[in-house]
Amino acid sequence: MPKSPQFPIRIFYDGSCSVCAREINHYLQREHGGKLLGVDISVHDFDPESYRIPLDAFMHELHVIDQKGETYKGVEAFWAIWQAFPARTIYGLLGTLITLPVVNPIARLAYKGFAAIRPFLPKRHNCDSGTCKIGKH
Repeated sequence: MPKSPQFPIRIFYDGSCSVCAREINHYLQREHGGKLLGVDISVHDFDPESYRIPLDAFMHELHVIDQKGETYKGVEAFWAIWQAFPARTIYGLLGTLITLPVVNPIARLAYKGFAAIRPFLPKRHNCDSGTCKIGKH
């Protein structure tokens, strides 16, 4: 795993994906001391150019960018998110488990499988009022 992220971190997620939005919303609603910021890449005004990452890359796998500009993708993105929580929590435990030599390759394979089916998952409906957007910063 890469070095620990510098908080706060920005989580770039596809808010139109019901599973993705639910998962990231779950983390954003937990007590994390302001360490996590959500960025919905499915909104019309999201500008991937400002991050020098193509939208297709953002859509392909979860991205997290920390305060120093370090980018974490896929399994590493989840690892970075879990670093925002105390070690004694389930997320802290997951952050430790994901680094184990036996667990990490399995997690990478599982994530690759999820990324392959993600485009076929149910989509969320966009709302014009803006009240359904979560953690947008």
